[in-house]
Amino acid sequence: MYLNNIHILYYVLFCVLGAISGQVASWCIKRMPEHKKVLSKDFFKEFKPNYVLMIINILLYLAILILSRVKNEFLNNIQLIKYTILTPMLISAFAIDYKHQIIPNRLNLTIFEVGLVFAFLSGLYNINLMTNAILGMLFGGGVFLIITLIGGLVAGKEAMGFGDVKFMAALGLYFGIVNIIVIALMAFLIAAVASVFLLITKIKKRNEYIPFGPFIVIACFINMIVPFEYIFIALAKIFTLGMY
Repeated sequence: MYLNNIHILYYVLFCVLGAISGQVASWCIKRMPEHKKVLSKDFFKEFKPNYVLMIINILLYLAILILSRVKNEFLNNIQLIKYTILTPMLISAFAIDYKHQIIPNRLNLTIFEVGLVFAFLSGLYNINLMTNAILGMLFGGGVFLIITLIGGLVAGKEAMGFGDVKFMAALGLYFGIVNIIVIALMAFLIAAVASVFLLITKIKKRNEYIPFGPFIVIACFINMIVPFEYIFIALAKIFTLGMY
């Protein structure tokens, strides 16, 4: 039985994987800020289902499955696989940065290492894909590093944390240079709108720090589940004030 040209068993599989990954993300969110081991027997001893994260992860998995689809050859499924692995790590980064204003080095390093593996696998299929991933890493990390350094010189404080710099560099391996540029633009746009809303509603004060990581994560998910042409048209209209 097929639904949207995808076998129903894939939907079942991704629901199960989504529930498991959501629970693992919940465990990471709890353990990483406390500098505790993630891979631990305590996972089973202290197991408490986080149904909210499980449902969110399942919905994201299904959206990614429908957009990417399952191909016949393994190498053609690299995007689907890497997004599936990246999703719970993005959720962890969102929650930890929102709660603690930090993206742990262990999380950034894991995202980076997995990204390198996928860049290598993509290179086996097409060397241009690996080159694109490396350029995405250099651009993502480089631009945010420049912003951070300039912000430190002009304002006397960090415009954003170095965790965000490392985060964007690691994500560049997954999305490539064009998509990481789009993600950066979307993240700044979403951050600007959200910051204005938070200040107007007085949820945040002018001198309070607003973590940037969650906006990067939101932009990543938009890039993953919304066709690129729709994103490009929307950004073009916004940044050209409707003249595009």
